[in-house]
Amino acid sequence: MTQPSPYKSTGGLIRIVRAFGYSLQGLEAAWRHEAAFRQETLLAVVLIPLGLWLGDTALERLLLVGVLVAVLIVELINSAIEALADAISTDHHPLLGRAKDIGSAAVLVMLLLAGAAWACVLIPRWL
Repeated sequence: MTQPSPYKSTGGLIRIVRAFGYSLQGLEAAWRHEAAFRQETLLAVVLIPLGLWLGDTALERLLLVGVLVAVLIVELINSAIEALADAISTDHHPLLGRAKDIGSAAVLVMLLLAGAAWACVLIPRWL
C-alpha cells in the first residue's frame, strides 16, 4: 500500500482557507498568462448580464450563464494541461502535443455548445 502524500492536507478550516487562496492564485495566473482566458472572461463579463436580461425563465438564465461559466472552467483546465506540458518539456513530443490539442478541442467543443445553447434560447424568439 502506498504512503499518503506529505503534501496533502488533512482537512479542517485551515485547509478550506488555503484551498481558496490557491484557487485565487490560479485565477490570477490564468488572467496574467493566458490570453484566451482573458478574452473569454471579458466576453463573459458582457454576455452574463445580457443572458440574465434575455432569459425569460430561471432555467433559461441558468442555461445562458451556465454555459459561459463552463467555457471558463474548460479554458482553465486546458491552460493547466498546457502549463504542465510545458513544464515537462518545451521540446516537441507527440504525446505532449496530443494532450495540448485535446485540451484545445475541449475548449472548442464547449464554445460550440455555448453557441448552440444561446441559439436554442434566442432564435425561436425571432422566428
